[in-house]
Amino acid sequence: MIDFSLTDEQKALKEMAREFAEKEMRPQAAQFDEGEEFPEDVIKKAFEVGFISSEIPEEYGGGGLSHIDTAIVCEELAWGCAGMYTTIMANALALTPIIIAGTDEQKKEFLTPFTKEVTLASFCLTEREAGSDAGAVKTKAEKKGDEYILNGSKCFITNGGVADLYVVFASTDPGKGARGISAFIVSRETEGITIGKVEDKMGHRASNTTEIFFEDVRVPSKNLLGKEGRGFIVAMKTFESSRPPVGAGGVGVARAALEHAVDYSKTREQFGKPIALFQSISFKIAQMATEINAARFLVWNAAWRLDKGLPLGKESAMAKFYGSDVAMSVTSQSLDILGGYGYMKDYPMEKLMRDAKLLQIYEGTNDIQRLIIGREVIGPIK
Repeated sequence: MIDFSLTDEQKALKEMAREFAEKEMRPQAAQFDEGEEFPEDVIKKAFEVGFISSEIPEEYGGGGLSHIDTAIVCEELAWGCAGMYTTIMANALALTPIIIAGTDEQKKEFLTPFTKEVTLASFCLTEREAGSDAGAVKTKAEKKGDEYILNGSKCFITNGGVADLYVVFASTDPGKGARGISAFIVSRETEGITIGKVEDKMGHRASNTTEIFFEDVRVPSKNLLGKEGRGFIVAMKTFESSRPPVGAGGVGVARAALEHAVDYSKTREQFGKPIALFQSISFKIAQMATEINAARFLVWNAAWRLDKGLPLGKESAMAKFYGSDVAMSVTSQSLDILGGYGYMKDYPMEKLMRDAKLLQIYEGTNDIQRLIIGREVIGPIK
């Protein structure tokens, strides 16, 4: 039986996230975007209402939200401000490898603090020469006694300059490529870690993105996630979990853009009547609304499969690429409806369009998602 209705608890969660986005995020979104400021006060309030630790299992003090619940929250937060949403979502991205591959002792030690006070984490995989080709990681981890010595660098790391904890992917056996990558939990306070350039981004400017350098960083062996050589698998399983929330973020951004376009079309008059009454405008609005709903259902399907423990390689990729493509398309078309006003910073449209673009890039570019889907749909060729 198929049922698309939300439970009373999910409706309440959606309303809480919507209210938070409307009252705490939207009023400051332009300010943080313009000044590229990190929204400490908003993140503190997000922690207080449980968004920072929402995906941490209840047994470790977190909210224990399902993946469907998370998708609902992410849509509302991205509707409020994509940059602030990215800070919160990236924190969950960094904690997911610990949830997936950590021992009970590791989860107690490293997840529980995120439920006690405002704390952020970073997922450290991307390097200058290892973006879409994640298996090309050059950061090394050499085993010496009861420690691993990390050397290398990471780039485009969300929360990199404000995180207290890093999940770092490094090669423990360079000769094995992706099969030689391992994952480590690393404290920010560890000697040898340097924060590099803070990136000046086109969009998501309220989120912190930096380079990170590791020079002879000593990591206890007990901080290894899973087994040596299993890090790439941990990263890919993490992405399967994190891509539906990116799609949900795309839905939120697109929904915000469409709402602005609809409101404007009702009040803007040309040739003696509101432009909403022109067929060319109403057809465009109808197309955008349909695409947003389609994206949302792809996201919910992937999240539902996650909650059921079902395979979801292509479904996760579909949710991410279609949700973010819809965000880019809808923000562009909505800006067209506002015309010259949409291009000005007095209106939120230009920010929404800038924010939409990054959703197509991070957590695996959309061409990588198409590659994943194509391989799975086509299957083996004899």
